[in-house]
Amino acid sequence: MNESIHPTLVLYNKLSDLPMGKILFTRGVCFKAPYFATIRPLITGLRPGYGEVKIRKRRSVQNHLGTVHAIAMCNMAELASGTMTEISVPATHRWIPKGMEVEYLKKAETDLIAVARAELPGQWPDSGDFSTRVEVQNIHGEVVARMVITMWVSVKKKQTA
Repeated sequence: MNESIHPTLVLYNKLSDLPMGKILFTRGVCFKAPYFATIRPLITGLRPGYGEVKIRKRRSVQNHLGTVHAIAMCNMAELASGTMTEISVPATHRWIPKGMEVEYLKKAETDLIAVARAELPGQWPDSGDFSTRVEVQNIHGEVVARMVITMWVSVKKKQTA
């Protein structure tokens, strides 16, 4: 695990205690990665090895059945996993999503929460796969989808002057 706290986590911790702080933090993340804004997420939990994102069931995230669209769930899962990975890897490393396995278990008929979890290595290798598990739950605590998201983590390339 990191010896120091990632600057993104420091910012999240500072803002999350303020009124509308989690909204401001989430908007900043969505400004950096605009596609996530399409689901209007709210990052509600973040620490090394853990990320949590909520979305409301609104017309813009629904499919033809009136349930939350499968790709909206994938989007929130990737956001939870990605923000968690960002603050979990050492400052010397970078990451990018490599793949996602998805299992849809039941109709998503309510607001949703995605919880990403991962076992952090004692020491990060120079490069390799890092898997995160995400469960998407409805407001009743029932799991409606499960994902395994694989990130490719590697040492940042040195900048030359």
